Amino acid sequence: MSVTDASTPRVRRWRSTKPLDVLTTLSVFGRGRHDPVHRMDGQNVWRTAHTPEGPVTMCATQDGDRGVEVRAWGAGAQWQLEVVPALFGETTLADSSDHLDGASHAVIRDAYRRNRGLRVPGTGLVFEALVFVVLEQKVVGLDAMAARRRLVKEFGSPAATDAPAGMMVSPNAEGWRMVPSWSWHQAGVDPKRSRTIVSCARYASRIEQASAMTTPDARARLLALPGIGEWSYAEIAKTALGDTDAVSVGDYHLGRFVTWALTGKEDGTDDDMLELLEPYRPHRQIVVRLLELTKFGAMPRRGPRMSRIDYRKI
Repeated sequence: MSVTDASTPRVRRWRSTKPLDVLTTLSVFGRGRHDPVHRMDGQNVWRTAHTPEGPVTMCATQDGDRGVEVRAWGAGAQWQLEVVPALFGETTLADSSDHLDGASHAVIRDAYRRNRGLRVPGTGLVFEALVFVVLEQKVVGLDAMAARRRLVKEFGSPAATDAPAGMMVSPNAEGWRMVPSWSWHQAGVDPKRSRTIVSCARYASRIEQASAMTTPDARARLLALPGIGEWSYAEIAKTALGDTDAVSVGDYHLGRFVTWALTGKEDGTDDDMLELLEPYRPHRQIVVRLLELTKFGAMPRRGPRMSRIDYRKI
């Protein structure tokens, strides 16, 4: 059954053991209003993915303060419904983040109290997360989003007919491996990033095994891949693996932002950030997300902005 043939969705209503905020938890996946694989539509969150059982279109809606209703269409619908607890971070609650309610830093304490339903999601789709993370390596967000839209629309498959207009399902590993060189170029993706994706696609099955590994083993497996470093691992781990402690060291802005948010210091570094976050293990990713959700004034600029590069002209 193709994703467009599934006119009647499978449905699962699931209730968490703790407060759950569906919109906030899933917002980490969004990349703009025209993202082909993730949309916010009122109180509904739409996502598409290529699961081990085939393509799926999913719609998640808040159901009370701890519940969610998930509708899913397509060959991967049943698989998607089975992983709902992991998608909404239930499997990471063994080490409860409730201690943040008494955090010594007022900014973190207040942010947690406002966002008790925030979770670190775990899609279980490691290779798919890897592709999107590599597209974001060392480029500005607008360029990464444009490349993602173009490639998914050209090589993906249509989402379910109920989904918002323009949504698509991303290719599977073989589909990404077969993207021709000129299409990467036309999408503005430089040869280094395209080679990383194509190379990793050959080992997609081993990459997916990371979702069932311990955090140290998953980290070791992903860091062994060409083109995947500490920043890329953390970006993958905070969406595909549900890693509540992942920190994106090497990010162009994050070290300075976290330092500024917690100390007011305007020239913070990754080392400063890591020192400030150390007391919050194993929930440093949650703290980072809480800070990102907090309304601060505009962070003072220091140094040049990251420049846009049109790789189609190189």
